[in-house]
Amino acid sequence: MELFARINAWINRGTEALLAILGIAMAVVVAVQVVCRYLFNHSLFWSEEVARYLLVWLTFLGAAAAYYRRAHPGIDVLSAWLGPGWRRVKAMAVHLVCLGFFAVLIWQGAIFSHFVRLQISPALALPLWLVVVIIPVAGVILVCHCLLFLCRELRETGDDR
Repeated sequence: MELFARINAWINRGTEALLAILGIAMAVVVAVQVVCRYLFNHSLFWSEEVARYLLVWLTFLGAAAAYYRRAHPGIDVLSAWLGPGWRRVKAMAVHLVCLGFFAVLIWQGAIFSHFVRLQISPALALPLWLVVVIIPVAGVILVCHCLLFLCRELRETGDDR
């Protein structure tokens, strides 16, 4: 369990580092495009496509990092009304539903990546599967985090809270 927790922490650190790099890259690309367009009256034909693809990657990796940090918005009105035992049942049910959703994300993301494998982006001539492969990759990261949370929930007793 501790090894799995360390692996998840390592995965999240890598994800967050990649998020920082991608975010900076997107900001630089957009800023350079604005400067080129308004100061030099010359638009970069590839900048909008790069920014769009970076945003796709930022979205899916950001969802994984936010899930690990439990930063997604939640509704806890129901939890406040439940006793400790029912809160635990609710938490495990939520993790199981999330696990199902993440499995669908992997499955359908892999299908979609395969579907677009021969398509090429218009400006960059980049294979589109490189853009959408982040969907199943993020799904795998999310499954790892979800399994960790589910294992922790199963190991906890009422005294641990």
